Amino acid sequence: MAGIGVKGVQLFRVTEPVACAPAVYEPTVVAIVSGTKEAILDGNRHVYDSRRYLCCPMSMPVEAGTPAASPENPLLGVLISLDTRVLSEMNLEMERAGGPLRKPAKEPYSAGLTLAQWDTDFSEALLRLVELAKEPVDAAVLGEGRLREFYYAVLKGEAGSSVRQAFGVGNEIARTIEYLSARLHEPVSIDEMAAHAGMSRAVFHRKFKQATTMSPIQFAKSMRLNQAAMKIAGGMNVSEAAWHVGYVSTSQFSREFKRMYGETPKRWSQATQLPAGVM
Repeated sequence: MAGIGVKGVQLFRVTEPVACAPAVYEPTVVAIVSGTKEAILDGNRHVYDSRRYLCCPMSMPVEAGTPAASPENPLLGVLISLDTRVLSEMNLEMERAGGPLRKPAKEPYSAGLTLAQWDTDFSEALLRLVELAKEPVDAAVLGEGRLREFYYAVLKGEAGSSVRQAFGVGNEIARTIEYLSARLHEPVSIDEMAAHAGMSRAVFHRKFKQATTMSPIQFAKSMRLNQAAMKIAGGMNVSEAAWHVGYVSTSQFSREFKRMYGETPKRWSQATQLPAGVM
């Protein structure tokens, strides 16, 4: 990946096919200029290209890859990290101003992973943002403003409902995921997560599954195993990776890893490569 001089904005190019593999998406928007990319969440495959961008406003355990990339048909795209503080402030500003807010196409809907159509505002804001790569001084002076303009286009667009659900009033699920993500190395119970969200266990379970498509326990396990898989693919040994995500027993970790990915951690690592910059 290559930065453009604006914090959280990176360009990427992939010229070899990469099978979908475990990853953890942080709050981000991924816009594909050429080629196609895939993300799998809870068994559901999301394929996006230059007609639809991916918006992930909350940390999510996924499988991601670029199976169709090749030297003749490279994947070209832009990754824009979502600043939770700025988006929360902008969302409140829009609510106070009574700005144009698109309603979700259907209810209930998942805020965890959304594919949205490129519209004129999104395309123009993205172009103005990427153009800053041409001149470092422009990036330093105008970057923050252009990034806010891009965020505004996302909030107004088809993905706006999921972003507002994550960053607006009543964003207890997003905050709980942030709480969990910072504690993957220690046990966190459903009761503890529900208490952090200020909900009863039953209400929390229902709202969490609505937002992420997974139960809280399934989500926590996927986050831990995906993080461990990424560490193993990066060269960390199995026992150390297991310890880093809260497993005391390496044998239990290996059993759950095999149940999720179909192979033991050792065999999986021998057959899997996660190139830098592919997520």
